[in-house]
Amino acid sequence: MADPRPGTGRPAPGEYAEYATRDISAVPGDDAVEALERLAGETVALFHALAEPATRGLTYAHGKWTLKEVLGHLVDDERVFAYRLFCLARGQEGELAGFDENRYAAHAESEGRSLDELLAEYAAVRAATLALLRTLSPAAWARRGRVNGYAASVRGLAFHIAGHELHHLRVVRERYLPEPR
Repeated sequence: MADPRPGTGRPAPGEYAEYATRDISAVPGDDAVEALERLAGETVALFHALAEPATRGLTYAHGKWTLKEVLGHLVDDERVFAYRLFCLARGQEGELAGFDENRYAAHAESEGRSLDELLAEYAAVRAATLALLRTLSPAAWARRGRVNGYAASVRGLAFHIAGHELHHLRVVRERYLPEPR
Protein backbone atom coordinates (compact mmCIF):
# COMPACT_ATOMS: atom_id res chain seq x y z
CA MET A 1 0.00 0.00 0.00
CA ALA A 2 1.35 3.43 -0.92
CA ASP A 3 2.20 5.90 1.81
CA PRO A 4 -0.65 8.48 1.84
CA ARG A 5 1.48 10.96 3.76
CA PRO A 6 2.74 13.88 1.66
CA GLY A 7 6.51 14.33 1.40
CA THR A 8 8.06 16.73 3.86
CA GLY A 9 10.13 18.74 1.38
CA ARG A 10 13.66 19.95 2.05
CA PRO A 11 14.16 22.77 4.53
CA ALA A 12 15.45 26.11 3.28
CA PRO A 13 18.11 28.21 4.99
CA GLY A 14 16.49 29.88 7.97
CA GLU A 15 14.65 26.67 8.95
CA TYR A 16 17.64 25.28 10.88
CA ALA A 17 20.80 26.45 12.58
CA GLU A 18 23.51 27.67 10.25
CA TYR A 19 26.00 25.25 11.83
CA ALA A 20 23.90 22.34 10.50
CA THR A 21 23.98 23.43 6.84
CA ARG A 22 26.67 20.97 5.76
CA ASP A 23 25.07 18.02 7.56
CA ILE A 24 21.57 18.78 6.25
CA SER A 25 22.95 19.19 2.72
CA ALA A 26 24.28 15.62 2.94
CA VAL A 27 20.81 14.15 3.52
CA PRO A 28 19.60 12.61 0.24
CA GLY A 29 16.11 13.23 -1.07
CA ASP A 30 13.42 15.61 0.02
CA ASP A 31 11.58 13.60 2.66
CA ALA A 32 12.82 13.50 6.25
CA VAL A 33 10.74 10.43 7.12
CA GLU A 34 12.20 8.40 4.26
CA ALA A 35 15.71 9.59 5.12
CA LEU A 36 15.33 8.58 8.78
CA GLU A 37 13.87 5.18 7.84
CA ARG A 38 16.83 4.45 5.53
CA LEU A 39 19.35 5.76 8.00
CA ALA A 40 18.08 3.56 10.83
CA GLY A 41 19.05 0.44 8.91
CA GLU A 42 22.46 1.86 8.03
CA THR A 43 23.23 2.88 11.61
CA VAL A 44 22.13 -0.41 13.15
CA ALA A 45 24.10 -2.40 10.53
CA LEU A 46 27.27 -0.39 11.13
CA PHE A 47 27.16 -0.71 14.91
CA HIS A 48 26.07 -4.39 14.79
CA ALA A 49 29.15 -5.12 12.69
CA LEU A 50 31.39 -3.86 15.50
CA ALA A 51 32.69 -6.48 17.90
CA GLU A 52 31.92 -5.53 21.51
CA PRO A 53 35.30 -6.43 23.05
CA ALA A 54 37.29 -4.69 20.31
CA THR A 55 35.28 -1.48 20.54
CA ARG A 56 35.13 -1.15 24.33
CA GLY A 57 36.66 2.22 25.18
CA LEU A 58 37.77 2.87 21.59
CA THR A 59 38.32 6.52 20.67
CA TYR A 60 40.24 8.01 17.75
CA ALA A 61 41.97 10.66 19.89
CA HIS A 62 42.40 11.61 23.53
CA GLY A 63 39.31 13.36 24.87
CA LYS A 64 37.01 12.13 22.08
CA TRP A 65 33.94 10.00 22.67
CA THR A 66 34.06 6.22 22.56
CA LEU A 67 31.99 4.42 19.93
CA LYS A 68 29.34 3.65 22.54
CA GLU A 69 29.30 7.30 23.58
CA VAL A 70 28.80 8.29 19.94
CA LEU A 71 25.81 5.96 19.72
CA GLY A 72 24.47 7.27 23.04
CA HIS A 73 24.93 10.82 21.74
CA LEU A 74 22.91 10.00 18.61
CA VAL A 75 20.08 8.77 20.86
CA ASP A 76 20.24 11.85 23.10
CA ASP A 77 20.39 14.28 20.17
CA GLU A 78 17.43 12.64 18.48
CA ARG A 79 15.40 12.81 21.68
CA VAL A 80 16.17 16.50 22.09
CA PHE A 81 15.48 17.41 18.46
CA ALA A 82 12.32 15.27 18.31
CA TYR A 83 11.07 17.07 21.43
CA ARG A 84 11.87 20.41 19.83
CA LEU A 85 10.04 19.57 16.60
CA PHE A 86 7.13 18.20 18.63
CA CYS A 87 6.89 21.53 20.49
CA LEU A 88 6.95 23.55 17.28
CA ALA A 89 4.48 21.22 15.56
CA ARG A 90 2.05 21.72 18.43
CA GLY A 91 2.38 25.50 18.25
CA GLN A 92 4.40 26.14 21.39
CA GLU A 93 5.60 29.71 21.63
CA GLY A 94 8.78 30.98 23.22
CA GLU A 95 12.39 29.95 22.84
CA LEU A 96 13.34 26.31 23.35
CA ALA A 97 16.54 25.82 25.33
CA GLY A 98 19.79 24.36 24.11
CA PHE A 99 21.63 21.44 25.69
CA ASP A 100 25.25 20.63 26.46
CA GLU A 101 26.00 17.53 24.41
CA ASN A 102 29.27 16.86 26.23
CA ARG A 103 27.61 17.02 29.63
CA TYR A 104 24.85 14.71 28.41
CA ALA A 105 27.42 12.25 27.02
CA ALA A 106 29.39 12.30 30.28
CA HIS A 107 26.27 11.53 32.32
CA ALA A 108 24.76 8.95 29.96
CA GLU A 109 27.24 6.28 31.07
CA SER A 110 27.04 4.65 27.64
CA GLU A 111 30.39 2.91 27.97
CA GLY A 112 29.03 0.82 30.84
CA ARG A 113 26.17 -0.51 28.73
CA SER A 114 26.20 -3.27 26.14
CA LEU A 115 26.14 -2.39 22.47
CA ASP A 116 22.95 -4.44 22.08
CA GLU A 117 21.26 -2.41 24.83
CA LEU A 118 22.30 0.88 23.21
CA LEU A 119 21.09 -0.32 19.80
CA ALA A 120 17.74 -1.34 21.28
CA GLU A 121 17.38 2.13 22.78
CA TYR A 122 18.37 3.71 19.45
CA ALA A 123 15.71 1.63 17.66
CA ALA A 124 13.04 2.58 20.23
CA VAL A 125 13.81 6.29 19.96
CA ARG A 126 13.85 6.15 16.14
CA ALA A 127 10.52 4.30 16.11
CA ALA A 128 9.01 6.97 18.37
CA THR A 129 10.40 9.78 16.21
CA LEU A 130 9.04 8.20 13.03
CA ALA A 131 5.65 7.58 14.64
CA LEU A 132 5.46 11.27 15.54
CA LEU A 133 6.61 12.48 12.13
CA ARG A 134 4.09 10.30 10.31
CA THR A 135 1.24 12.07 12.12
CA LEU A 136 2.21 15.59 11.02
CA SER A 137 0.12 17.55 8.55
CA PRO A 138 1.74 19.71 5.86
CA ALA A 139 0.92 22.75 8.02
CA ALA A 140 2.67 21.22 11.03
CA TRP A 141 5.83 20.47 8.98
CA ALA A 142 6.06 24.17 8.11
CA ARG A 143 5.55 25.53 11.64
CA ARG A 144 8.42 27.60 12.96
CA GLY A 145 9.83 28.79 16.22
CA ARG A 146 13.04 29.68 18.05
CA VAL A 147 15.45 27.05 19.28
CA ASN A 148 18.62 27.85 21.20
CA GLY A 149 19.01 31.24 19.56
CA TYR A 150 18.08 30.39 15.97
CA ALA A 151 14.95 30.19 13.84
CA ALA A 152 13.82 26.66 13.02
CA SER A 153 10.97 24.76 11.41
CA VAL A 154 9.67 21.30 12.15
CA ARG A 155 11.02 20.21 8.75
CA GLY A 156 14.44 21.71 9.50
CA LEU A 157 14.67 19.95 12.86
CA ALA A 158 13.72 16.59 11.33
CA PHE A 159 16.40 17.02 8.67
CA HIS A 160 18.83 17.97 11.42
CA ILE A 161 18.33 14.55 13.04
CA ALA A 162 19.19 12.82 9.77
CA GLY A 163 22.09 15.10 8.87
CA HIS A 164 23.59 14.90 12.35
CA GLU A 165 23.45 11.12 12.24
CA LEU A 166 25.08 11.04 8.79
CA HIS A 167 27.86 13.26 10.13
CA HIS A 168 28.60 10.89 13.00
CA LEU A 169 28.43 7.77 10.80
CA ARG A 170 31.02 9.38 8.53
CA VAL A 171 33.25 10.14 11.53
CA VAL A 172 32.89 6.56 12.80
CA ARG A 173 33.87 5.13 9.41
CA GLU A 174 36.76 7.54 8.84
CA ARG A 175 38.27 7.82 12.31
CA TYR A 176 37.26 4.84 14.42
CA LEU A 177 37.38 1.90 12.06
CA PRO A 178 40.65 0.51 10.71
CA GLU A 179 39.14 -0.41 7.36
CA PRO A 180 36.32 1.13 5.31
CA ARG A 181 32.79 -0.16 5.98
